[in-house]
Amino acid sequence: MSSRAGKLSVVVALLSAAGCGGDEPGLPAPPPYAWSLPAGFPEPFVPEDNPMSVEKVELGRHLFYDARLSGNGTMSCASCHEQARAFSDGMATPRGSTGDHVARNSPGLANVAYLSTYTWANPLLETLESQALVPLFNEFPTELGLTPKLEEALERLRGDAKYPELFRAAFPDAPEPVSQGSIVKALASFQRTLLSGGSPYDRYLQGDNAALSRSARRGMELFFGERAECYHCHSGRHLSNSFRAKDTKPQVAQFFNTGLYDLDGQGAYPPDNPGLFEFTHDALDHGRFRVPQLRNVELTAPYMHDGSIPTLEAVIEHYTSGGRNVTEGPLAGDGRNNPNKDPLVRPFELSDEEKQDLIAFLKSLTDTDFTTDPRFSNPWR
Repeated sequence: MSSRAGKLSVVVALLSAAGCGGDEPGLPAPPPYAWSLPAGFPEPFVPEDNPMSVEKVELGRHLFYDARLSGNGTMSCASCHEQARAFSDGMATPRGSTGDHVARNSPGLANVAYLSTYTWANPLLETLESQALVPLFNEFPTELGLTPKLEEALERLRGDAKYPELFRAAFPDAPEPVSQGSIVKALASFQRTLLSGGSPYDRYLQGDNAALSRSARRGMELFFGERAECYHCHSGRHLSNSFRAKDTKPQVAQFFNTGLYDLDGQGAYPPDNPGLFEFTHDALDHGRFRVPQLRNVELTAPYMHDGSIPTLEAVIEHYTSGGRNVTEGPLAGDGRNNPNKDPLVRPFELSDEEKQDLIAFLKSLTDTDFTTDPRFSNPWR
């Protein structure tokens, strides 16, 4: 789910070409979609031009796992988003279908329906529909690589024994159901159903006091307390301040610098990963990224936008140190002194026992029902 600034105009053009601008006038409204929401979860925001349907979700699930959706037929969305890893991939950063290095870590997709912006640092991608265009059509780097091979890929799908029926069921009024716009809308619809709310932490919130160990409860107090202060960024039921639901008002997107790097003593981040600066060209935005959700965080290592922190223990060490000091190599620099670092990222002390308590709480966010749910699994197997 990475992005590049030079592709913004391409994405805007693709949004129009994908048919993401509105439904055909005069068509009857589809029946309301029956969400299967975890307890306490609000209904997700859904764009008016792509109402949810069971048929779109099922089509999107097939497409998500289909390598024929890449230009050379070698990768699918699931190549970088594995269900067993909460739809991350276990790698620091992935490679695209042609071998291109993708600079940003593949994030987990649990509850991705509730984010207000998509990718790590793009303030303009506000829907899953717009986000889907990036891995499908990006060229620098190439991810799925459909830009020169779109018609070829569409013909693959049209020639399949199953897809024409799936597309017609999902888009019964489309003159040509198998299209770029249908693919984008179906993928977004499937991803909106990837809801995770069955972890021990969720059971505890629902009144099961035995769902959390004593250590996890102590870690929860640290997480939501004024010593560790994790909750300032990882807030609310979804543990991210990037949040949008059906009945919430759009808010100004927030991006933060956590002191991972300072290459020049003036706040510079690696040139292939400058964060929000890539889009604003404001020097103060060097190294600012969207706050990830923490559900199933135990399963989504390695961490940070570039996968440069390998374990939860190392993440906690990073924050208790108030940033990271890279002492050698091309990325050397003391991120603890980065002038753009958020003021909440400052040194504080935790005992070894408290660190383990905090990790126990983070592990209580693991939802094994989500990672084994057959509704989200590969339908081709």
